[in-house]
Amino acid sequence: MFSGGGKPAEGADAGADASAPPAAQGSASKVVLDSSTRILSTLEQRRAEFRKDPAALKQFITSEFNRMFDRGYAARLVLGVHGRGASDADVKLFADALADNLTSRYGTSLLDFNTKLRVRIKSESPLPGNRGVKVSSEMLRDGGDPIPVDYLIRNVGGQWKAFDVMIEGISYVQTFKNQFDAPLRQKSIAQVAADLRAGKMQVNGGN
Repeated sequence: MFSGGGKPAEGADAGADASAPPAAQGSASKVVLDSSTRILSTLEQRRAEFRKDPAALKQFITSEFNRMFDRGYAARLVLGVHGRGASDADVKLFADALADNLTSRYGTSLLDFNTKLRVRIKSESPLPGNRGVKVSSEMLRDGGDPIPVDYLIRNVGGQWKAFDVMIEGISYVQTFKNQFDAPLRQKSIAQVAADLRAGKMQVNGGN
């Protein structure tokens, strides 16, 4: 979901029969399916514990986020023109603050969501310019329409890492790029990162 190429069978499902042929080992689709299944099953099993212990929930979500997400590359995409010539240290400050803010909210929102979610992989297709692949999936829920979730993933040191997630067509990178444009025109990257850390700013995942 967050989380190292062959293409899986159409409609691979996190709730599918274990005897079904698995996706090719190391494929981007398999990484998404494995990560999503692991996160959802853990949240289901430890829901009561996580509700009582927000620190444990955040630790789990942060671990999964770091495992799956190329936070530095994503941060540079979010920074856009404001990141040109920026030091790796400043980009890391921003990436870490953004990730910390996101993971604090992400797990809680999932805990509050419908239980027994499942994930279905729909397709895997190459991105233009050899930038990686797009893995299209759906979150399946009882009594509701499927929620489309697409992952843009690239190979980093032999591992598949996501650098953008699109939920119902809304891009994580583009949403935050728009949100942070005005603050970054007025303040340095380090100052914006500090504001995020201090809670003076909150990332807004809506469109």
